[in-house]
Amino acid sequence: MNLADLPEVVRVGGFTPTSPPTHLLEGDKPVVFSGLVQSWPAVSGCRESAADAWGYLQQFATEEPVTAYLGDEQFDGRFFYNQEFNGFNFRSGAAPLGAVLERLTNQQGQADAQTIYVGSTMVDKWLPGFRQANDLKLPSDQPLVSFWLGNQSRISAHYDYPDNIACVVAGRRRFTLFPPEQVENLYVGPMEHTPSGQTISLVDFAQPDLQRFPKFAQALEHAVVAELGPGDALFIPSMWWHHVESLSDFNLLVNYWWIDSHQALGSPAAALLHAIWAIRDLPARQKEGWQALLQHYVFANDESTYAHIPEHARGCLAPLDEAAAQQLRAVLLNKLNN
Repeated sequence: MNLADLPEVVRVGGFTPTSPPTHLLEGDKPVVFSGLVQSWPAVSGCRESAADAWGYLQQFATEEPVTAYLGDEQFDGRFFYNQEFNGFNFRSGAAPLGAVLERLTNQQGQADAQTIYVGSTMVDKWLPGFRQANDLKLPSDQPLVSFWLGNQSRISAHYDYPDNIACVVAGRRRFTLFPPEQVENLYVGPMEHTPSGQTISLVDFAQPDLQRFPKFAQALEHAVVAELGPGDALFIPSMWWHHVESLSDFNLLVNYWWIDSHQALGSPAAALLHAIWAIRDLPARQKEGWQALLQHYVFANDESTYAHIPEHARGCLAPLDEAAAQQLRAVLLNKLNN
């Protein structure tokens, strides 16, 4: 199977920003909500061009500069590493949002337009008041809401820990998605040195090199694709890998991230790094023992894990509340510092 033949993400319609289907937003499969935010004033105000977007957004925008990423010469729209993997093929700069949108406006329609990308910028900080007219009711009361804008670009496949709903305000975007278990077929790059904080697939989706990355063909057997226009939204479940293409001369997207787990709980990404440090390079027979312990205490845990222990003595084996989570964090910090 190739990228052009991938099945599409399931589409549903008939929902509004105040009545999204909670049962689908708590599921484990991607879903496209056709026209979910079509009623947002931002969609009608920004959808035509960067100039129109500024005409609408300037009523909210602060003077604080946003971070914009700029493609270097011979850049093909793909934000990635440089050839030596000791840096990246783009540079960053800071400017007020109006200046970024003016530059995008001046470049629209130009074949040699420089790639400009503003990613993950907090709406409430840089566009205060925007959500009073353009918002989405979600299962979480405190989602992290960000906007993303620019011209044509490609963002390598990566995952996010929170659940995510991406709402297209202007332009068209294509998402290619893979379930979490396809990580072994995506050829993920370095963990400590990444373009934007998340590990990414090293496969160029525009020209997949199956000689260098042969297992990517297996990943495609499990992939789905979604192409979204203004007003559409895509639910991306936690941990699903997604490659994002901005297809238009101007694109604007607003996304919501939220986590169902208790805020006091620790970072799974930190736990993964700790496991690499403390377990991965042990002898095989010891790794098998730790695998059994992790399966018992973490991945297959239920009440039977601790039911035989008196309730007052269960400690961290029982479900964690905020106080117990903070106490466990203190224990971990003490162990790491010794």
